[in-house]
Amino acid sequence: MKKRVVITGLGVLASNGEGKDAYWESLEKGQVGYKPITLFDAEPYLVKQAGEIRDFDPKQYVGKKGLRSLDRSTKLLISVARLAIDDSHLVITDNNTDEVGVAVGSTLGSLKSISDFDVVTLKEGPRYTNPAHFPNTVINSPASQVSIWNNIQGFNTTISTGFTASLDALTYAYDFIQMDRAKVVLAGGVEELCRETFHGFYQLNFLSGSIQDQEFINCPFDARRNGITFGEGACLMLLEDYSHAVDRRAAVLAEVAGFGYYFDPYRINKYNPKGTGMIQSMKRALFSAQMIPEDIDCIFANANSTQAADLVETEAIKDVFSKWAYNVPVTSIKSMVGECFSVSGALSVAASLGSIQRNFIPATVGYETADPDCDLDYTPCLSTTVKLNNIMITNFSPSGSHTCLILKRFQA
Repeated sequence: MKKRVVITGLGVLASNGEGKDAYWESLEKGQVGYKPITLFDAEPYLVKQAGEIRDFDPKQYVGKKGLRSLDRSTKLLISVARLAIDDSHLVITDNNTDEVGVAVGSTLGSLKSISDFDVVTLKEGPRYTNPAHFPNTVINSPASQVSIWNNIQGFNTTISTGFTASLDALTYAYDFIQMDRAKVVLAGGVEELCRETFHGFYQLNFLSGSIQDQEFINCPFDARRNGITFGEGACLMLLEDYSHAVDRRAAVLAEVAGFGYYFDPYRINKYNPKGTGMIQSMKRALFSAQMIPEDIDCIFANANSTQAADLVETEAIKDVFSKWAYNVPVTSIKSMVGECFSVSGALSVAASLGSIQRNFIPATVGYETADPDCDLDYTPCLSTTVKLNNIMITNFSPSGSHTCLILKRFQA
């Protein structure tokens, strides 16, 4: 018999809000998180803005001890882990620690640490590198530190599937609970803003404003869209076996209804214009949730303000939802937090939880000029007050990964 899986805790750090309440409030008010970059010198670049978490101080979340040798990604992740555990009121003891797991989506999280470590090695020689910094160069280090800091002795997994990694981590957590290999899983993702990552996307001309005389703008689905605004963030949530949550009288934020996944090996860094992976992942999510398109009250879209992605997603929604596509509101929180790569899916889920709890649909900020080829209801400019029961979250990659999650309002 299929288990019910619920979400009982949330920790989130985003460029427009630290903690779930601040994050939800910013989304409801349409407050953007992208701003002038301070983490590195952006002067050599035409683009000088990003979704940076300004003045982040991990000490306010986890205390002062043990932070010295940790990199930014790890500090972000252990901070949201503490927020999520506190929010859920879960007490981890020697008696239940092996029932708790960790699943983290991260792809570029160790890039700066690798670069810094190698620079010292090449300039000064191997003898002068700090061995305490070496663990940061391993991509599973942030997830491992979550377990270390919280005495979690269940499974610990890092998933590195690029744009869909954090949503894939949630599917992994869901499956482990279904297989009774865990009662509770901290799942989500992390990506940090650093010069190395920013430079890579900039060189590919993937960033809005990265071409001479091109306008910097972040406006998913808008006719003027011309590239992503890069962002960073960290988000973990507690996925829990419903019976376990009942036993400890945990408050439930929402229930996980179903997942859909499809890998479409079309081209590297190019969306399949037919939207095959997008279509199939949405259909499979609906089948998993035992729902039909008319059951979905809102779609939290993948749309990241690139011409190809937003258009293909619009067509995929029309294919799956048929005439109902024009009745279901669509929104993109990337209009406020930017494209946060591996953690984007988790940030959308966190936003969806806020929408269910507070009864609103976040606006697609920056949407002003209609694209005749993108003609759905994109919730432009201002958030909408409405009760939502079922939300679809989409997360797609130009390299083949396509993941879709459906959340539903919890009913005992």
